[in-house]
Amino acid sequence: MAEAIRTEGLRRAFGGAVAVEGLTISVEEGEIFGLVGPDGAGKTTVMRLLAGILDPTDGDAWVMGRSVRGETRAVQRGIGYMSQRFGLYPDLTVGENLRFYADLYGVSRREREGKVPELLAFSGLGPFQRRLAGNLSGGMKQKLGLSCALVHTPGVLLLDEPTNGVDPVSRREFWNILYRLLKEKVTIFVSTAYLDEAERFQRLALLHEGRLLALGTPDDVRRLYPGTILEIRCADPRRGRAVLREGLPGASVGLFGDRIHAGARGVSLSADAAGKVLADAGIPVLGIRAVPPGLEDVFVSVLAAGEGGAG
Repeated sequence: MAEAIRTEGLRRAFGGAVAVEGLTISVEEGEIFGLVGPDGAGKTTVMRLLAGILDPTDGDAWVMGRSVRGETRAVQRGIGYMSQRFGLYPDLTVGENLRFYADLYGVSRREREGKVPELLAFSGLGPFQRRLAGNLSGGMKQKLGLSCALVHTPGVLLLDEPTNGVDPVSRREFWNILYRLLKEKVTIFVSTAYLDEAERFQRLALLHEGRLLALGTPDDVRRLYPGTILEIRCADPRRGRAVLREGLPGASVGLFGDRIHAGARGVSLSADAAGKVLADAGIPVLGIRAVPPGLEDVFVSVLAAGEGGAG
């Protein structure tokens, strides 16, 4: 398959602070690819570099074969870019926002006559086309932002944390729309801080402090963590995490909701040992079981290995 996006040694610094350091990845045409990492990982900077909004400090990136360094306008004509704060106009209706973005992208009147109704139906916004954008729910605003980014039929779609702050039902609906886009061979590049969403990508890159930690399919990334994880339920999860970090040297320990995950790469931790650590600290244990590692476990583990200590 042809490459839709490629970066080589991509780097961006702001004064003495490096936001992206030596990023090298490749995204195939028609693929849904995820850039996954916590706040401050450099995801938005990567998006802006690929959209031609920022110039690289070093390295280069190509979108549909066009360099973001020397062919910025050609790159921008071929992409749809939805930033975290997409520029919807609250005093315009849903339909007026779509027509306004069609004007911005130079979509002909004939093209938009077919495209706007198609997007309204596609996003489920048809019944709301006369509603002011400022009166839409968060999930509906995201759908409208996506529709505006698609109005000129781009080959590559860049979505910067599109489900951030959106309720679970709207998140699911948004993902259903993205999967339907894949059938039209659109390349979708999504950034997210939600590690549970990483399972939805065909391939993903784990990013932390501007550096690539892992790259591959979700299964590829999970295989970076050999062995199993102990899932621990106890009376005081936050204190339990701190106690286990101290009492299980070399283990990566993370809090996942009201449960603690503890594991060590290539080593099987003993449930009895973990239970004893908690009991000695006076923390009642409600249950311990072995579970397969998830992507969040991999992230915590790889991050801990990079920092030279337990996570």
